[in-house]
Parts: sequence; structure tokens; C-alpha cells
Amino acid sequence: MNKADLRLHIKKCKLNISQEERESASTIVMNKIESLTQFKESKNILLYNALPDELPTDCMLEKWTDSKELFLPVVAGDNLVIKRYNKELLKVGAFGILEPTGKEIDFKLIDFIVVPGVAFDRELNRLGRGKGFYDKLLANSNAFLAGVGYDIQIVDCIDTEPHDIKMNCIITEKEIL
Repeated sequence: MNKADLRLHIKKCKLNISQEERESASTIVMNKIESLTQFKESKNILLYNALPDELPTDCMLEKWTDSKELFLPVVAGDNLVIKRYNKELLKVGAFGILEPTGKEIDFKLIDFIVVPGVAFDRELNRLGRGKGFYDKLLANSNAFLAGVGYDIQIVDCIDTEPHDIKMNCIITEKEIL
């Protein structure tokens, strides 16, 4: 399946996930992330504020805000920049996503990144939305990359290109790859 067809297929599959299933999967994925040694040893975590069809991160932002330094990506033109998360200092940004205000943070500070995706395969490849935001950001990262999503987002094979960045692991409600 080509990338466009795969994106459409996954989008249709996600329509069948109830709000209860979304919240349950998010909690399960959060618990699996917390079990990782790489997470336990990390101080600076990059999360994301979820789009409606992505695995929600609300419970992670709430639970980890006192124990870790949390950051969120902010769309800046064709790129993502990183800003410190503060629940009180968010504004609606690109794509209707709540983004932190404040100054840009040096990306090299980030130890662990929770990465959304449209689809993932068992070779730890990730398919994004097609704009390349995360691939450009992650190309300069030494952080541990944990791709997260629903089990229905795991596919047999994703066609990759040289600029595509592999994950260190992929976590769904059913498994850790």
C-alpha cells in the first residue's frame, strides 16, 4: 500500500475507536512508557498535544508534570520548535493544537521523545502525516524515540525514504516493539 492509501486506511480504522477506548489505550501506553528504563532515567521529555485522531496524551501531561521537565513541539513555519510545557501558558496554534508560549528550548536537552504517527511497522518505521515535521526535528536528536499509537496502527510494512527516522521502540495498548 502506498503512503497516501495507508494514511486513508488508518484514518478510517481510527473512526471506530470510542472515546472510552482512546482513554484506556492512553493510560495503558503511559504505563508501558513508565516501565522503560530509558524513561525512568530521563529528565526532559518531549510529548505532544494530540490531534483528535491521535493517542491522547492528557494523562501523561498531568501525571508527569511534577516529576519530569515536559516540553511540547510548536509549529514554526515548516518546522517544529520546542517549548516548555506549562498548563497555564498555552495558546491555540497551528492545526488547532494547544501550544506552549514562551521561549524556544535547545532541542539537545531532550532525553526522551513520545512520537505520534499515522502508522508504524515492526521494523520500527513510522509514517507521519506527510509534512515531514517530525522527521526534520528528529534528524538532529540523540533522544530515545518512543513511537506511540493504537494497535490498529501497526502494519506489515511502510515504504521508507532516506529522510525517514526509525523509532527506538513502538508502544501500543497491546505491545511494545
